[in-house]
Amino acid sequence: MEYNLKVNLIHDEAKLPYRANEGDAGMDLFSIEEKIIHTGEAELVRTGIQIELPKGTEAQIRPRSGLALKHSITVLNSPGTIDEGYRGEIKIILINHGKKDFKVEKHMRIAQMIIAPVLPVNLEQTEVLSNTKRDKGGFGSSGK
Repeated sequence: MEYNLKVNLIHDEAKLPYRANEGDAGMDLFSIEEKIIHTGEAELVRTGIQIELPKGTEAQIRPRSGLALKHSITVLNSPGTIDEGYRGEIKIILINHGKKDFKVEKHMRIAQMIIAPVLPVNLEQTEVLSNTKRDKGGFGSSGK
């Protein structure tokens, strides 16, 4: 089943999100501005687009693996969530974990966007949960 994602280009420099290959899960998002991200710091980078998500979905904003590997640039709140009802400009929080300042260039692919379903759930308060094999085992409980 296919869904429609409406995209509004609200800036002259904005570009439509782009899938590099057929079947890719993520669509690349592009910067509309140049900006320096100093080492150890985060910056909000504009994309110049607004979206209207299909009913029952969210957009997840994730890092691009090439930027992470080559420059230690990642999405700070990864994955960032864009709720179905949000209609403002999509802006990406990038952080520089590298040892050198990083220059975001205009039209640079800075993040990827995944459209995912959101399951409707009813919250049910309880004092008893079912038991599982893992049960309350936390960090490191499954071994190496």
